Amino acid sequence: MNLYLVLLAACLFVTSSHASQEEFHESLTLKPLQDGKVTSHFSFRTLLRGATPRNPETLDKEDNPQHYTLFPLTLGQILREYAVTELHLTLNAGKWDYDRWGYPEEEGVGTGAELWAWMGESSAQSVDQRWSGLRNALSGLFCASIGSLDEQRTTSPDFTFQPKGYLPEWSSSHQIRHGTLPSEHVCTENLTPFLKLLPCKSVSGIATLLNPHKLFDADWHGLGVHVRYLHDVGIEVRLSFQTVADPIRYSFVGKRDWSLRSLFDRAIERSCPVATTSEVRLQLPAESTAQISPDPSSLDNGYATFDISKVAKPLNIAMVWPDELKFEYPLTSTPEPLTHISVHRTLKGYSQSRGVLSIDVTNNMPITIQTSYLESMPWLLQFYLHSLKLYYNGVSRDDLISIVSYTPPVPHSRPTLLQAVLTIPGNSTLHLTLDVIKPFLRYTEHPPDAQRGWDLPPAIFIPLLPSQASGSPNGTAMSINGMEENKVFPNRNRIRPHKIYTPILLVDPATPDFSMPYNVIIMSCTLIALIFGSVFNLLTRKNNDLPIERILDILLNKCIS
Repeated sequence: MNLYLVLLAACLFVTSSHASQEEFHESLTLKPLQDGKVTSHFSFRTLLRGATPRNPETLDKEDNPQHYTLFPLTLGQILREYAVTELHLTLNAGKWDYDRWGYPEEEGVGTGAELWAWMGESSAQSVDQRWSGLRNALSGLFCASIGSLDEQRTTSPDFTFQPKGYLPEWSSSHQIRHGTLPSEHVCTENLTPFLKLLPCKSVSGIATLLNPHKLFDADWHGLGVHVRYLHDVGIEVRLSFQTVADPIRYSFVGKRDWSLRSLFDRAIERSCPVATTSEVRLQLPAESTAQISPDPSSLDNGYATFDISKVAKPLNIAMVWPDELKFEYPLTSTPEPLTHISVHRTLKGYSQSRGVLSIDVTNNMPITIQTSYLESMPWLLQFYLHSLKLYYNGVSRDDLISIVSYTPPVPHSRPTLLQAVLTIPGNSTLHLTLDVIKPFLRYTEHPPDAQRGWDLPPAIFIPLLPSQASGSPNGTAMSINGMEENKVFPNRNRIRPHKIYTPILLVDPATPDFSMPYNVIIMSCTLIALIFGSVFNLLTRKNNDLPIERILDILLNKCIS
């Protein structure tokens, strides 16, 4: 009996020691928009203190045992198996409207699936081998088509996608792999494994609001998985979910009043017992007529904060405008731009073999800024780099584009990668054009809905500071020095490096008439069925009146006719 108590105490001590190294924080940020919609940003952050990514040079050896209590086990096994230092996965549905909604809480809002990861080089397994295993493992974990990010969709844009955390200083350098699937959709099959990674699942805490019936009915929704290494702190896994809901669409009288039950059809019944912090933050609108209930735990910097562990349950936060009979969005007025730059990107040309990629980039700031520009295209759309032209006020300007990096495509093997830095004067627009060609595809390479066309990935723009535009070596994280930023941009609160994703494009390549083979197959099968049926019927039917010679004569006449 004494031995049993000793073993039980030892197990409890080990469990408590591991639990003390793990922290779980959850939050929900609600923000009413100027067009009457409401953005919701769920963030679930798990920190594994004292942990470090696996050194890729030890992949040929047995890994050290890992013990997790709050950290997602299945995701942790994948990270250790392929020695991933940093990982970012997003699955989004819809088009984010920067002009009306401003910058999102999570930068990765490109339509479809996007995956990019930093991994160290290793002599045991190459980065490409581990990238292949990583995307297939994530495809099985989240029930998505991420495994389709093969070499025809994989690029290495190390200038645009800088690490968000710290890259350990191993003997080998780090490489990035990036891939997008613009036609990938998000559904309940992706949300279910997403919830299983949370310590409280969807039973308690803020995650109880993740109701798939309401989430996937929003105007825009997307989930994300972000893993990074914080030096001298540990490994952080952050799971996020964003929605843009329209309360006016749910209202019978056209009002923008909303509550947690109207947005998610649920309220927070209980708090997550293992959460270190659990809070709901509500951004207060500019109108003083708006009222919120119940009373928040605190008010700070324009946000009302509700501490889930302290407020009364069930918690059903509501915001109403009692003096407003019906919401009307002022479409006639011109509101202040919500982003530093505005981008309009189109693919022109009616030919099925050639076209022109046209991009308009508008600087909404009164000062000159620089922005990085990234195009990652599948090989079925090839660029003529010598035709790249940039116009400012109708005049061609070569001095406004610099640091051009171009990786030409290899048919059936490698995509196109174009990176550049654009300099945009204050309150002006740059017009960029680029000739493209659409090569012929094999008939086996066309999608099932070939006549619809192909979805092309979005372009990515990031407003840069002069220190960022000069580039940074691999293996270091980008940082902004506050002193330098204030010298270049006096209005420091407005200048931040945010990614801007353009909408996806639809390209119509030369498509064969797939209906002709089906017509031939149907016609041939019909004839074979008629002939075989007639022959089988005559040979098997008992007919004592006709001799065999007469039967053969009839069959011969049918075949000739």
